[in-house]
Amino acid sequence: MTPQVSIIMGSVSDLPIMEKAAQTLDEFHIPFEMHALSAHRTPSEVETFAREAASRGIKVIIAAAGMAAALPGVIAANTTLPVIGVPINASFDGMDALLAIVQMPPGIPVATVAVNGAMNAAILAVQILAVGDTQITDKLTIYKKNLKTKIVEADAKLGTIKYTYKTN
Repeated sequence: MTPQVSIIMGSVSDLPIMEKAAQTLDEFHIPFEMHALSAHRTPSEVETFAREAASRGIKVIIAAAGMAAALPGVIAANTTLPVIGVPINASFDGMDALLAIVQMPPGIPVATVAVNGAMNAAILAVQILAVGDTQITDKLTIYKKNLKTKIVEADAKLGTIKYTYKTN
């Protein structure tokens, strides 16, 4: 299998968060790879990875980082592939990472999801891949329909709960 998505994290300490992205891509049968690369500790390796990713068949990169959170931006600066940043809550409730990732300079966009939002990063990657793949589009359609069904069922269940002053 040739990976289509790269999940990159600044440290393996990010793995408990990024596993949600891996599990989601697995559920959609999207081949992916995972690497630990640091913008600050392995900068040349990050640049090489980013420059070579497209030639290896990668179509989307999910990059997670906490604190200074330079990793997604450094990757985006070195590739034309879409990069999705996942801010990790390592300090300041993840706000430092969120702001570092979302505030990219003109010409170096990084799509950014919520703090610890690895699952949404994977869904966004799947949506990007679906643009050119009807099989992935069909899987996404079913996925979104199932989300709706879960909420409709939850609402119906709430209707059966009784309280003295509940009106529905």
